[in-house]
Amino acid sequence: MTILKVYSPFPVEVDKGRGIYIYSKDGKEYIDSFSGIGVLSFGHSFEPLVNKMKNKMDRYMHMSNYFKDEDLEVLSGKLVEYTGREGKVFFTNSGTEAIEAALKAVKKISTEKKNKIIYFSKAFHGRTLGALSLNGSKSLKDPFLPLLPHTVELDFNDVEKFEDYMKKHGEEVAAVFFEPLQGSGGIVPVCPEFADLIMKYRKIFKYITVIDEIQAGLGRTGHIYSYQNFNIEPDIITVGKALGGGLPLGAAIFLGETSDILKGSDHGSTFAPNPVALAGGRFLMEHMPELLEEISKKGFYFKELLFNLKSSKIIEVRGMGLMIGVVLDKSYPELKDKAFREENLLLNFVGNNSIIRLLPPLNIEYKEIEVIVSKLYNILQR
Repeated sequence: MTILKVYSPFPVEVDKGRGIYIYSKDGKEYIDSFSGIGVLSFGHSFEPLVNKMKNKMDRYMHMSNYFKDEDLEVLSGKLVEYTGREGKVFFTNSGTEAIEAALKAVKKISTEKKNKIIYFSKAFHGRTLGALSLNGSKSLKDPFLPLLPHTVELDFNDVEKFEDYMKKHGEEVAAVFFEPLQGSGGIVPVCPEFADLIMKYRKIFKYITVIDEIQAGLGRTGHIYSYQNFNIEPDIITVGKALGGGLPLGAAIFLGETSDILKGSDHGSTFAPNPVALAGGRFLMEHMPELLEEISKKGFYFKELLFNLKSSKIIEVRGMGLMIGVVLDKSYPELKDKAFREENLLLNFVGNNSIIRLLPPLNIEYKEIEVIVSKLYNILQR
């Protein structure tokens, strides 16, 4: 095999995908409970979305950033509009690249005395060297040390340690990067007191808050952005995953004064933004608001069903909207394969196979939620 072995794919030859289902070439039907790791907000092959992207592809697939695409202004305008602020957007090919754009902005205004970048334990911001410098996972980082200097890891949601660090080093802090709802870190929301503290010291020390919405943003928690569930005011927002309607697209949204940091040739990309992905992003942002109320209701229903499962293996169900973590009493490395082979259920795990991460389509039906929970129950009981 000539493919670098960095993934462990399911042993399925995919024929097609429709909604929450993936169909194999041998005629089997599988349920995708994590939407391509949070990418497919409307599920697989949602026809109205696909048609918009096909129409664009029929006209052109790439035009370079020497030309202004018709969907560019609409999509960037929506991304800024839903913050309720003024700002500008830089499009990328992925969420990781959006983090890199934010990092470049922070580095540009950093000084010898104000250059510390804070990130948190169990954070995940991407795998490029810059983004990896902000990841709170020792196993991911250690093979690539040394990474960016002046980065500081603090414990997520630890009010006392954050306050102590700020009292001692606040003047040195240039930026704080964090996820309002940690994804790979275990579907852990920021506690309101911790969010308030970050905002308190932002006012005092004038650092930049970079809010990572790559997984939790774009409607997944019942708000356009997950930070809107908390008392958080971002300076830069990073988005990705679902933004391109299934194709690679990310963005760094620079709000307020940060919108003037990067200028001229400070940053660029050959492929971003791709015109077909822009068409998908425009469809997403124009139709997402009508789903928000139902996302919250369906998320509550999903968690309620999971809470009511009589399984000694489940010790907690957490998350917001349709971003849900089922916390198990220990690591179960065999569950992924059992779910696949016995129930045709595709599961995604974080936390060393101890947390099931559920990221269903935002337009999932209630009966489909019931099917997933029923299949999960069958697996946990065996």
